Formats: sequence, structure tokens, C-alpha cells
Amino acid sequence: MARGEEVVSRAVRFWKLEGAGNDFLGFDGRSKAFRLSRAEIARFCDRRRGVGADGVLVVEKPRSPKADFRMRYYNSDGGEAEMCGNGARCFALLARAVTARTGKSLRVETRAGLVMLEICGKDVRVSMTEPGLPRLGRKIVAAGRKVALDSINTGVPHAVEFVRSLSSVDVLRSGRAIRTHSAFAPGGTNVNFVQIGKGGRIEVRTYERGVEGETLACGTGVVASSILSSLRRGIRPPIRVRTRGGDLLTVDFELEAGRARKVTLQGPARIVYTGVLYV
Repeated sequence: MARGEEVVSRAVRFWKLEGAGNDFLGFDGRSKAFRLSRAEIARFCDRRRGVGADGVLVVEKPRSPKADFRMRYYNSDGGEAEMCGNGARCFALLARAVTARTGKSLRVETRAGLVMLEICGKDVRVSMTEPGLPRLGRKIVAAGRKVALDSINTGVPHAVEFVRSLSSVDVLRSGRAIRTHSAFAPGGTNVNFVQIGKGGRIEVRTYERGVEGETLACGTGVVASSILSSLRRGIRPPIRVRTRGGDLLTVDFELEAGRARKVTLQGPARIVYTGVLYV
């Protein structure tokens, strides 16, 4: 650095949030001056060189008159995604924090469509956009294994493999191989491993696209796993889902001609702390 040269930083306030172990950095992006580059998002989400998070939530002004806010969601690699179920639930708390809003219901515009958020005590319930048509019984070879997969888009694409025991699954190796398989080209897919439990419960572990690793929970993955568990294994909604982080999420929906409608995801969400980052 030359003598007399100053390092100029821009201070940006952030909120740290988590929902079922899925953690996020939240920002108020309603000002036209607000901007974050892909590299900055990736650096902030780095658990050694930044704050650490699975992704970033940004509150923006809505484009649609039907919405109260617009939600932008970025994975920890800095790439923008259409939707994040647990992120949307945390977004309800973030939007209230940055605007001092007191209402418990919010209409939020996402790249996947309009969603409704409702604060229910310590839980937040999100009414998901309508999932796509499921594709059942696809067979591929991944990581040296013959794998039978079902898939569905619940805002973002998800593949599901039903397994006898989650403890025996190499989530990183198998998840990475399925996520990048040519069957899901060009965008790839999120990958869920599902174990059917007792009393209509299921357990899920997820390899997330964009994070490129296993997370403690994935809201859209929990929804995809629940719908496919109902179609393939006869589990009736509402379905209680235990995530790797140990939290229980509840997925409710109606099945009409093999398609899920009126889908909701409910579970815990909280603001952990707030602080300032220097860009």
C-alpha cells in the first residue's frame, strides 16, 4: 500500500437468522444504493473468512402490487436461486426487523412466485408456490451405485432417494454425484435422502446445490421429500419431518390426481444477532 493511501470500506448492517439449522445473512436492500457482488456474498458466507451462512436473504421493494416485499435469495456460492423454504420463513422475521412492521402475515414476491408467510408464535408457516409434476422411478448410475430416484420442483429442483438407514448414506459422495449427473443437466439438482420413520414421520438429509455440501435442513427439500413420501410410500399429510439438525418441520398439502396443491411448510425461525460488515 502506498504511503498515505487509505482503505475505504462501506459499512453494511446485517442480521443473522436461522430456521431449523439452516442459517442465513439478511440485508435491507430497499435502497437503490444497496449492492452486493457474487464474490462478496460468497466471502460473507464463508465460515472461516466471513460470518458464515448457508445463504443470503435480501429485503427489496415489491414489483407486484399484490406483494408487501420482494425476497431475493442467494446461495453461499453467490448464485441466485428461485426459492428457499427455510429462507422464506426467516424472511418473515427479517422483513419485520428492517421495516418495524408489526403484522403477522406477509405477502412476498419470489422468483418462484408469490408466497404467503404467517408468524405463529416461535414458528413461521409459508404457503409454498405450487410444485411441478413429479417424475417417478428414474434410474441412474452415480458414485458407482445403481440409484432409483424420484424428482419434483418445489421452487427449485429436488431429487429424492428412499433409503433404509440415513446413517449408512455417504451424503457428500452420493449427493455430489447425483447433483451433477447428466440426467439433471444443465442446472443440476438438490439431492435428498429419505428414511421412513414411525407414526407417519420421515427423516431427511439434504445435499444442497449452490452450497455444494450437506446442510442441517432444507425447506424446499423437506417439502419435496414429503410429497414424494406420500405418493410413493402412502404417508398421509400433514407430515412431520426430522432434519439433520434435529428440528421438526411440518409439511401439509392436498393431493389431486397425483399433484400436490395448497402446500405449507411450518417450523421454527429466529433472529440470532445483528451486526455490521465492511465491504
